[in-house]
Amino acid sequence: MYIKDIKTAYFLGIGGIGMSAIARYFNHLGIKVMGYDKTPTTLTNELIKEGIDIHFEDLGDNIQHLTFNIQNLLVVLTPAIPPNHQEWAWFKNNGFTILKRSQVLGLISQNHQTIGVAGTHGKTTTSTLIAHILKQSSVDCSAFLGGISTNYNTNLLLANQPINQSTNQPIVVIEADEFDRSFLTLYPTISIITSTDADHLDIYGEHNELKKSFLDYTNRLVTGGTLIIKKELDLINDVTVNYITYSIESEADVYAKNILITKGNYTFDLVYKGNEINNLQLGIPGLHNVENAVAACAACLMSGVSELELRNALLGFKGVKRRFEYIIKNDYQIYIDDYAHHPEELRAIISSVKNMFPTHEIVVAFQPHLFSRTRDFVDGFAESLSLANEVFLLDIYPARELPIEGITSKIIFDKMTCKKHLVSRNELLEAVKTNQPKVFLTLGAGDIDLLINPIKEILEK
Repeated sequence: MYIKDIKTAYFLGIGGIGMSAIARYFNHLGIKVMGYDKTPTTLTNELIKEGIDIHFEDLGDNIQHLTFNIQNLLVVLTPAIPPNHQEWAWFKNNGFTILKRSQVLGLISQNHQTIGVAGTHGKTTTSTLIAHILKQSSVDCSAFLGGISTNYNTNLLLANQPINQSTNQPIVVIEADEFDRSFLTLYPTISIITSTDADHLDIYGEHNELKKSFLDYTNRLVTGGTLIIKKELDLINDVTVNYITYSIESEADVYAKNILITKGNYTFDLVYKGNEINNLQLGIPGLHNVENAVAACAACLMSGVSELELRNALLGFKGVKRRFEYIIKNDYQIYIDDYAHHPEELRAIISSVKNMFPTHEIVVAFQPHLFSRTRDFVDGFAESLSLANEVFLLDIYPARELPIEGITSKIIFDKMTCKKHLVSRNELLEAVKTNQPKVFLTLGAGDIDLLINPIKEILEK
C-alpha cells in the first residue's frame, strides 16, 4: 500500500501520542481520518476539533455501519489495543489492510531523508530538539514526535514546503521506538542511539535481546548514512555501519566541555569535528539534557544547520510537555513534572534537581508504570527514588497489563531508604496541602499527569 492511495485511515488507539501524530499527518494530506480510543483526553479533544471523527466505545460488528471502502482504507493499530478488541477482530475478519503504527512510519521514512532517534530514554527530548533546530533554520523538516513540543504545542511538525518524492524533499524526524521492535521498520539517513538500558523485558525477556534489537536498528541505516551513538555504550563494539560518537563525560567525535550551570540554565562549549562552538546556552534544565543536546547538535550540523542558527535555536528551545516541565517556577516554589518511568530516568532528573537546588529538600511523588517493569527493576527504582529527601509512592499504573501476583508499589517502598509514604491520590493532595514542599516533582508515565493541575492549584494558594 502507498500513502498516496489511501482515502480513509482508521486508527485503533488514536489518542496515543505516536498514533495521533500520524492521524494529524493523514488529516493534513486530505485523507479522511477516523478512530477509536478508550477514553476522551485533552489530545483526543484536540483531534476532534481538527475535524477527525473519534468514538470511545468498542463498536464490534456495529462498526460495519460506518462507511468504508476496502480498496482504499488503511487500519492503523497501536500495541496498546488488546487482542480481544472486537473492532480489531471485525477488520481482520473482513480482510482490511491493517498496519502497526511503526509500519506506517516505515512507509514514510522509506521515501524521505529520515533522522531516527532511538534509546530507552532521551529520545523524545532529543528528537524534539532536532526538529526545533531544523525548523528554526533554513533546512526545515517535518517531525513525528513522542511528546507535545512546548514551542509548537503539537506532536506533528510539517515542513513549510510540501512533502514530496524528489531529491529535495524536507527531512523527516522520527522518534524510533524500541518497544515491540517497532524501530526495525524505519530507513534512517541519520540514526541516533542515546541509551540501551534494560527495559521492556516483558517483550525482550533479557537485556541482551534488547541490545541485539538496537544493533539490528543500526543496520537499518541507508547506504551513505551515519549513526550517532553515545560513546559510553558497549553496543559500539558490535556496530558495523559508519558511525560517530558523542559524550559529555569524555572526548568523542562530538562532545561538550566547560559545562556550567547558572540559575538553572546550562551553558557549554561544543566540540564538533575538531572545531569548537563556544558558550552555547540550552533553554531547558538538566545535565542529561545537555547530553541530549550534543547528539541533536551533531545531527543538525550534519544536516546543514549553521552555527548561528544552532545557537539561537538552542537558547529558544522550551522543551517537551512532561519532560522536566516547570509547572511552577518562582523565588518561593519549584514544581517540576516529568514522564520519567525507568530507574535511570529517575536517577537523572532527581540528581539534576538536587544539583540545581542544593539547599532545598527534594520531595517526589512517583507512580510506577507497569507491573512487569516494577518487578524487573524494583531495586533500581528503590535506589533512584532514595536520592530524594522524601517520596510519596502511588499505586502502579497497569497500562496494557493485567496484575501480577505479589507485585505492588510496596515492593519498591520496602527497599527505599529515604523518608517515604504509600499514598492514594487524595492522600497525596492532602500531604501537598499540609506540607507545601518548596521543591516538588511529580514523576511517572501513567495518569499521574491528571494530578498536575490540582497540585498546582494547591501550591499556588
